[in-house]
Amino acid sequence: MSLGGRILVFGGSGQLGTELQILWKDADLRAPSSAEVSIEDAESVDAALNGFKPEIVVNCAAFHHVDLCEREAERAFAVNALAVDALARACAARNCTFVTISTDYVFDGKRRRPYVETDDPHPISTYGVSKLAGELLVLRLQSSAYVIRTCGLYGRRPSANKGYTFIDRVLRQARAGEPLRIVNDQTISPTNAAHLASSIDELLRRKPAYGLYHAVNEGAVTWYEFACEALRQAELQASIEPISSGEWKGAARRPPYSALENAKLHALGMKLPDLRAGIAYALTGFMMMP
Repeated sequence: MSLGGRILVFGGSGQLGTELQILWKDADLRAPSSAEVSIEDAESVDAALNGFKPEIVVNCAAFHHVDLCEREAERAFAVNALAVDALARACAARNCTFVTISTDYVFDGKRRRPYVETDDPHPISTYGVSKLAGELLVLRLQSSAYVIRTCGLYGRRPSANKGYTFIDRVLRQARAGEPLRIVNDQTISPTNAAHLASSIDELLRRKPAYGLYHAVNEGAVTWYEFACEALRQAELQASIEPISSGEWKGAARRPPYSALENAKLHALGMKLPDLRAGIAYALTGFMMMP
């Protein structure tokens, strides 16, 4: 059954936007790519809102290249905070339900157990700070808005910023016989974009209290363990070496532990599939790639 009402998805060509289009294929939906409508361009956003008059707006657009955000901090805040604030205010003025996506990187990773919605954020990167700023700007409106934090998002198409997904890179290198070096001191809750899309759909159908929610595939693994499980399920052999974050030498600091717990969804009786099911679902698409 299609979700009722007109739905406008910004960032429609990305990993999550693609899955929402598949899920809502029978809905009254428009999903322009970021190239078609940039959320930084207020005139384009207003034209999209005024022309379509949506009842639900989902923002999947973001500047989420974590290392590049360190070098382009102004752009990170323009996209992840100021543009999201303007979009949330525009939706509030039009009585639209607004959904925007945030990140586990709002936490510093010192707790060493899955974070819940009531834990205090403490970002340690420009990306994390910019996304937290976006969260706070939306939530301070107390409007009809859902802020959904997720973690380690991957889908059946490459990330618009990076040009690949983590699993895509692991499988391609394994097939090419290339050795893999994967960080083993950062724990996450990798989340399949299709499963996140389904949770957004269910949240919008149930219409619980507006505010902040976590939505991730259940469970926690390091990036190295994530890669090993993907290779195991794909029945691929590869030379894979666990390394430290220091050896990876990324420009941005990453939280050593940023797995999330879907505490508020659990209270609603909602549960996402576990992370291994997320990998299995992704592989149905990846295994058909050349």
